[in-house]
Amino acid sequence: MLLLNKKMLALILEILLSMNNIFLHAEDLKAMSKEVRVHLINSLGGFKSVALLGTQSAKGNNNVAIFSSVFHLGANPPLIALVFRPSPPERDTMRNILETGFYTINHITETIYTKAHQTSARYDADISEFEAVGLTPEFKEGFLAPFVKESVIQLGITFKEKFDITINNTTMIIGEIVQIHIPESCYSVDGFVDIEKANTITCSGLDSYHKTVRLDRLSYAKPDKEVTSIPIR
Repeated sequence: MLLLNKKMLALILEILLSMNNIFLHAEDLKAMSKEVRVHLINSLGGFKSVALLGTQSAKGNNNVAIFSSVFHLGANPPLIALVFRPSPPERDTMRNILETGFYTINHITETIYTKAHQTSARYDADISEFEAVGLTPEFKEGFLAPFVKESVIQLGITFKEKFDITINNTTMIIGEIVQIHIPESCYSVDGFVDIEKANTITCSGLDSYHKTVRLDRLSYAKPDKEVTSIPIR
């Protein structure tokens, strides 16, 4: 009976939501203020990975900045990409990556997300965001870019390719993962990394941060085989 009630409530909620749909046309988007349009479009893609990028300038200044445009590009070689918004203003993180060839990607946890968000402020190039927001640079294994000490999962990346996207004047940077630092308790024997156990958060839009609740982990889908749950070890 309880399961039936839950289904009925879900159906009622779906009906109520559908009765109040908003329809927006391309012309409506053009008529919006820049701020409203930016929030709207950034929210439509759903939940995104969010991370802190650590870099060091050619002069030795440490930099850390929050990014929600990081995405997996391939496993062999292990590639990861991110997109930079149009310049100007000058992007210290991109300049540091292109000058030195090294950067780090650091997962954000519930304990540091407010400090991570503050790194999006436009500090002068000679000011370290690490110091400004209260995060700690950490150097490992002779890697030339700083990791974020407070981060639980840390990746060391080397720059590989840069692509200028002319349609909106953005830039894609592709890097190769050369170092991985993760807690042993978050690593499964089949290679799966339990980022939820690591307390990694996600984001939506430009300024909304979220914890996650895993629904399931499912077996590899094949046409003639039933999908089953994979136990988390």
